[in-house]
Amino acid sequence: MSPAKIGMIGLAVMGRSLALNIESHGFPVAVWDRDPPIVGDFINHAAKGRQVIGAGSPKELVESLESPRKIVMMVKAGDPVDWTIEQIKPYLKAGDIIVDGGNSHFLDTRRRYEALKTAGIHFIGSGVSGGEEGALRGPSLMPGGDREAYEQIRPLWEAIAAKVDDGPCVTYVGADGAGHFVKMVHNGIEYGDLQLIAEAYDILHTALDLKADELASLFDRWNQGVLNSYLIEITAQVFKVQDPETGQPLVDRILDVAGQKGTGIWTSHLSLDLGVAVPTINAAIEARVLSGLKSERAIASRRLSGPAHVRYDGPAESLIVAVHDALYASKICSYAQGMALIRKAAQAYRWDINLGEISRIWKGGCIIRAQFLDKIKQAYQRRADLPNLLLDPEFKTWVIEAQPRWRQAVTTAQSLGIPCLALSASLSYFDSYRRERLPQNLTQAQRDFFGAHMYERIDKPGQGPFHTNWSPARIDR
Repeated sequence: MSPAKIGMIGLAVMGRSLALNIESHGFPVAVWDRDPPIVGDFINHAAKGRQVIGAGSPKELVESLESPRKIVMMVKAGDPVDWTIEQIKPYLKAGDIIVDGGNSHFLDTRRRYEALKTAGIHFIGSGVSGGEEGALRGPSLMPGGDREAYEQIRPLWEAIAAKVDDGPCVTYVGADGAGHFVKMVHNGIEYGDLQLIAEAYDILHTALDLKADELASLFDRWNQGVLNSYLIEITAQVFKVQDPETGQPLVDRILDVAGQKGTGIWTSHLSLDLGVAVPTINAAIEARVLSGLKSERAIASRRLSGPAHVRYDGPAESLIVAVHDALYASKICSYAQGMALIRKAAQAYRWDINLGEISRIWKGGCIIRAQFLDKIKQAYQRRADLPNLLLDPEFKTWVIEAQPRWRQAVTTAQSLGIPCLALSASLSYFDSYRRERLPQNLTQAQRDFFGAHMYERIDKPGQGPFHTNWSPARIDR
């Protein structure tokens, strides 16, 4: 067999699927895993008869590749990435390319980029979204690093990426850790999407007593309109699956405790570091944390009472429409927050990120793929420096028109004691963003009172800061 075009390290689900995708597009692949039996199993079963070379060591892997070598790592984020780099680095030469396709923290990617740069080795941190199916059939790819290095892997990345009406779902994101940063925000938005859908389900199920089959039909219907997306589609499918043991909807038998792998939390941390409000994403993280308090909640449910009436007594269709519009309006706010965070990071880290292109490559392959991402792309085509999606004429018009129903859904849930952390956080974000004056004037007065932190005056712009001795008789503590 001729030398392989690319190497793959890590043959867990994503690595195996991506390797098969690459090979299916005419690129011979060499594979290695730190667990030798995994390599043998892959070569003899899933990759049998394909142009896939199994390597027994990092040295064998590198030697089986054409020059300049291109190696993709699909290993767990953190120390395993550094360990893997150390295994292959002695056999690489200047001009070779390493691609980290895992969910690495973008600051780690920046560090690795600079360290390998001194040896003349190119490093690309590439977000890969779409799960097992996406990796196999076409993911959304978010590469960042050397532009020169990306151009060398571009034909391969464009070949294996998902395809939509305006091209493959891949674009060069920006320098050093930009690709992994965008993937991190993508995952944060995914957290928000999942929580918003869960809250919509909870309102419909609790307030209207809709059963799984009714919810399946409803979500199927919603998937034909503005909410059309992969997550709405699979939600409808989830409601259709029966538990073979009980004959009941399987979703009703699943423990209400949601896990998280950390990328959503990273998004929250970075938003605080950069001073960008992402309340919908934060609410989604907090909802998962609260779900983990299962034993405490079981006790609290017997000791803490809520509203006596938990059923909506108005027209069912009225609440269904309100929940639909609240879900879409909140989704707009969630994406507005994510895009604002990417925009701020691009400024802070000097990345030249095209937000219209980011929304375009999320239209296919990835978990948050949705019809309305095309509208986001168009919003940035209308104005590349758009500070917030809520200021785009099309989104602004829709949200303002839907506002009464959005408020109806949130207030109905709250009046019935149904938690809606993300829906209400999105609405409060909208209300905060649209107000010229917020109550933080009082916050500044309080800070000046107890800590002499000073303040600015609205009637004396540029003449401050000012300090007031608010209470001569006060006792400093």
